[in-house]
Amino acid sequence: MAIAITFTFCLCLLIYSINFNNHDLHAQSTPLDNTTLFVTGSAKTQTKPDKVTVSLGVETTNTKAKAALAANSELMNKIINALKIAGVNENETSTSSFTITPNRDYSIDKNQGKLIGFTVSNSIQIDSHNVNDSSEWIDIAVSSGANNVNSIYFSVSDKKLDGIKNELLREAIENAREKADIAASALGLKIAGIRTVNIDQDTPFFPGPIPYSAESLKSDAITPSTPIMAGEQQISLSVTIVFLLEE
Repeated sequence: MAIAITFTFCLCLLIYSINFNNHDLHAQSTPLDNTTLFVTGSAKTQTKPDKVTVSLGVETTNTKAKAALAANSELMNKIINALKIAGVNENETSTSSFTITPNRDYSIDKNQGKLIGFTVSNSIQIDSHNVNDSSEWIDIAVSSGANNVNSIYFSVSDKKLDGIKNELLREAIENAREKADIAASALGLKIAGIRTVNIDQDTPFFPGPIPYSAESLKSDAITPSTPIMAGEQQISLSVTIVFLLEE
């Protein structure tokens, strides 16, 4: 009877589990030469965006479509030339939208509306790595005739993001190994190898495009430079590693 009790007690010692740091670490055994330790390591950092996208444009209205288009083209060319002088490269600008919309007065004709004119809208988009110049570009565009600043959006380029993720991966693996060493030591075991590694790359969060009211730009008064702040973005990465343990 004593022998049977001792054998059962030994088997119980070989089957165990632990939880550490919000389920970041879990160990199991079946048998000792196949003992595994599941560990989650993580790393995060803050980084400044290195890309900016600015959408701005001109809206003109006239009773004649041709006149509205001519006025719009004149203002847009003036804006583009001013931005070039300010340092915006030609390959950094592109047309994002262009529309000619008829204006109808339904108070006169409730069914079809009386045609009273046309509105021409033309918007361009600036994609650049010169993040710090975005405030100046908006001021120049508005002073040159832009009456629509649709949005501004900051982001991190793929090249910079890849470099950050590579560094975070090393840090996350080191974090997982440190947890594994602590847990193994507490169990009277040591790390013998690695069975599997899973990388969980969190998508960095970036605020959406920041809209600007066209009405706030229609002022003849001399105002200070438009305050544009890129801020910082958080990027995180985690890994789950299954370690092999031995005595």
